[in-house]
Amino acid sequence: MPKPDTRPRICDYEGSNYRTEFWEGRGRDYEDQVERLTLRKLLPPRGKRLMEVGAGFGRLTSEYHNYEQVVLVDYSLSQLRYAQEQLGTSDRFVYVAADAYHLPFRAGVFDGATIIRVIHHIADVKAALGEVRRVLAPGGTLILEYANKRHIKAMLRYARKQQTWSPYTLEPVEFVELNFDFHPRYMRQRLNEAGFTLQHSIPVSFFRLDALKQRVDASLLARLDDLLQRTGLHYTPSVFTQSIAAGVSPNQLDTGSLFVSPLTGAELSREGDVLVCQQTGQRWAIRDGIYDFKAPLDE
Repeated sequence: MPKPDTRPRICDYEGSNYRTEFWEGRGRDYEDQVERLTLRKLLPPRGKRLMEVGAGFGRLTSEYHNYEQVVLVDYSLSQLRYAQEQLGTSDRFVYVAADAYHLPFRAGVFDGATIIRVIHHIADVKAALGEVRRVLAPGGTLILEYANKRHIKAMLRYARKQQTWSPYTLEPVEFVELNFDFHPRYMRQRLNEAGFTLQHSIPVSFFRLDALKQRVDASLLARLDDLLQRTGLHYTPSVFTQSIAAGVSPNQLDTGSLFVSPLTGAELSREGDVLVCQQTGQRWAIRDGIYDFKAPLDE
């Protein structure tokens, strides 16, 4: 009898029109602008190498200009291909198809990481944050955005008995398959367990109401949101956090080779457009400049 698959479920945007069906021309200019404003507050003034987890089609990648190199990680090859078309193929951008539970990177090779509009698709938050912490150097900065379970609309719906789940309990709620909302205290606990020290937590998207967005200019809403963020009222649908990776040797970035086997951590060698694990012989393809670690070629 085959063993049951115990791997965490993965949300796959392969072949989807996420860019055109959710973002472009879909009335989300306000969300895009306010997320960029918040990122600029939290990003360090400079850095060497940043990992963008769930980079998708590269919507926010232009905000990381203070980093010398940006590694875009996403499970979808099609999303990465579009990002590559827009950003180019210079050494400054590296495109990697992989899941967040098995990052194909050497420990301590990043001094920055972002996870924006991604963690709500993660079934095992502890495992994913543990992987991010592994590849961040001590003193590295993680900027994490999460969907807030304790937002005002959820509290009102619960009070009116229009939803069964409570916005006040700590456990995540999966309201649609692989779509989770998180309580702020739950997320603080997971960050701490993974080896991060929370520095800042900012409520974002106070005005995420279609009726309001249709009547008020997106730039004005973003500026008003920027002012309300200073209240610290964590009752918004989105929360941004900035955390620092714990460790005794801050900012000691590993400058060795970037990749290792995502399954064993063993060294890889390159043979043409293939990376080969020196320990197991497993092989991963490089497809038109995108490192594909979704599965070994042998599977």
